[in-house]
Amino acid sequence: MPGYRELARDGEFRALFVAHVVSVAGDQLSRVALTVHVYDRTASAGLTALTYALTFLPDLVGGPLLSGLADRFARKEVMVATDLVRAALLLFMAVPLLPLWALAALLVLVQFAGAPHGAARAALLPQILPDERYPMGQAVLGTVSQAAQVAGFLVGGALVAWWGPGLVLVADGVTFGLSAFLLSVFLLDRPAPERPHVRAWPADLVGGARLVWGDRRLRALVALACVSGFYIVGEALAAPYASQLGAGPTAVGAIFGAYALGTVVGMLLVARLSETAQLRVMPWLAIAACAVLVPAALRPGLAVSVGLFALSGAASAYHLVANTSFVRAVPDSSRGQAFGLAVTALRVSQGVGVALAGLAAEKVAVHQVVAAAGALGVLAAGGAAVVWWVSGSRSNASRSDASSRSDASSRSDGPDAERRRYGRS
Repeated sequence: MPGYRELARDGEFRALFVAHVVSVAGDQLSRVALTVHVYDRTASAGLTALTYALTFLPDLVGGPLLSGLADRFARKEVMVATDLVRAALLLFMAVPLLPLWALAALLVLVQFAGAPHGAARAALLPQILPDERYPMGQAVLGTVSQAAQVAGFLVGGALVAWWGPGLVLVADGVTFGLSAFLLSVFLLDRPAPERPHVRAWPADLVGGARLVWGDRRLRALVALACVSGFYIVGEALAAPYASQLGAGPTAVGAIFGAYALGTVVGMLLVARLSETAQLRVMPWLAIAACAVLVPAALRPGLAVSVGLFALSGAASAYHLVANTSFVRAVPDSSRGQAFGLAVTALRVSQGVGVALAGLAAEKVAVHQVVAAAGALGVLAAGGAAVVWWVSGSRSNASRSDASSRSDASSRSDGPDAERRRYGRS
């Protein structure tokens, strides 16, 4: 069984790792900056949450339409090009006194560019790590990117207070430029994936949708991923939640960081489990990620609230298992499109959940909205868990039937059986 040292010796993985961590940390800086910036200018929890939702909703279009680029072009080129595009857009977002509508439009474009980048990275990783190192590499990327989120969120609150949101957005643009440099220099040049049938874009989209929807276990994994649309509400309402407690931008960063720090710890624990154990606990963790938010109804103080959000983040580590299982279950020629569709479902659920929570927070106390989202999330996660368990039992039954037929065939005697087995006339 390969260890982390073997993983660290792979130059391509190191480059992908550093580029991803740097850009993730920069993203969190800009997320805190935008959240504080919009709330300072509008004092509206609804507009703040809607702005946060814009980081997810563009995947409704960008995921299906643009993720297929990772299957049509060289994945390294897709990643470098989208990093450069995002760097340029973030520099425009840093222009002083930019109207909110223009800021929102640029944010949507940044998210559009992220769709093919994420699909290309997910599809490329099994090629860089084609053996037993792949699950380990996935765990390392997920864990350390969450650690980068912790650093970005915690530092982001302080940097926004010191520098203002404009310079923080510039810093995020620089991280994407650095990511593009690392990927272009250290990743090997690989051709576009071999495709048995060259199809027009609409056929690719339909084929990817059929692949995901036609497989029970893939549907169940997507359903479990979409549960995040409920427990992400606490993160999305971080600014008004902190304001309700009489805290400032540093507390906003602490709330963001609590989710990410909890996820780091959760991923480290989940990664130590066997594959069978990971699949067993995955649906229970999805339920727990929502359930721990219900006590927010009691309006606890900042310390307890941060603890609840950290526990929710720890339970959300089930995404590591769901993501690895999903990517390994689809063929390479369709991996980018299928991954993009799954991410679309995930981001749309998050965006819709955040937007609805923001609207509710205009009429109801923020802590009550967070608690209600947790309670509804428990119901949704329970339904997704049932889908997962049913899909697993049916898959096991199908495998048992196939094994029984194979055993019966292998026990058949006589020349007719031999002719059927080897195709002899």
